[in-house]
Amino acid sequence: MPIQAIRTAAVLDDAELARRVAGQDTTAFEALMRRYNARLFRVARAILKNDAEAEDALQEAYIAAYSHIANFRADATLSTWLTRIVINESLRRLRRRKRDVVVPFAANLHNDHDEEIPIVSDDPSASPEAATLRAELRRLLERRIDALPVAFRTVFLLREVEELSVEETAECLSIPEPTVRSRLFRARALLRDSLSRDLDATTLDVFGFAGERCDRIVAGVLDRLSHLSR
Repeated sequence: MPIQAIRTAAVLDDAELARRVAGQDTTAFEALMRRYNARLFRVARAILKNDAEAEDALQEAYIAAYSHIANFRADATLSTWLTRIVINESLRRLRRRKRDVVVPFAANLHNDHDEEIPIVSDDPSASPEAATLRAELRRLLERRIDALPVAFRTVFLLREVEELSVEETAECLSIPEPTVRSRLFRARALLRDSLSRDLDATTLDVFGFAGERCDRIVAGVLDRLSHLSR
């Protein structure tokens, strides 16, 4: 496929991309996929908790989108329309697995201005040690997000990672806006609790001393003492 054609398609707005894809323009469809791959994969991954299955779900969702994009009427944004398709495909796979259950959350409503859960990002200027620590923290956070019920982790992903608005999240998930707020509140609370337990469990290991470091210091001191006693 000519590189120039891909670059040209990449700068088109969503409406024009959708129009061209409806005309079976595969170059436009490639541009569309590349534009939304990261977000849509994360949505599928948040629901399915499995990288390979999320990739399969995303591919199936793209096939469905390509087949039905002529029905896209721009009453929602293209990104929302695609996100709905990915969510539906992911939930279909989840129901088929019969392992995880979408549990509606009913509780007193809270606003969503409570304490934020930090999202760990990469800093190319950081030292190798800092980069390693950040990678470990990110893996820890990913594991704890995976442990959330699917209803909560999906809302958390859309709001906190993809930074969708409450209105956009509600539209993607076909749920009321108050439900988005309550699920996000609950997801944050569950994450804070689980991360706090992880930190409590590892506090005693911070700046660990035993092992090679202990042996090295003892040997160094004894060696210096032996020189002083001469």
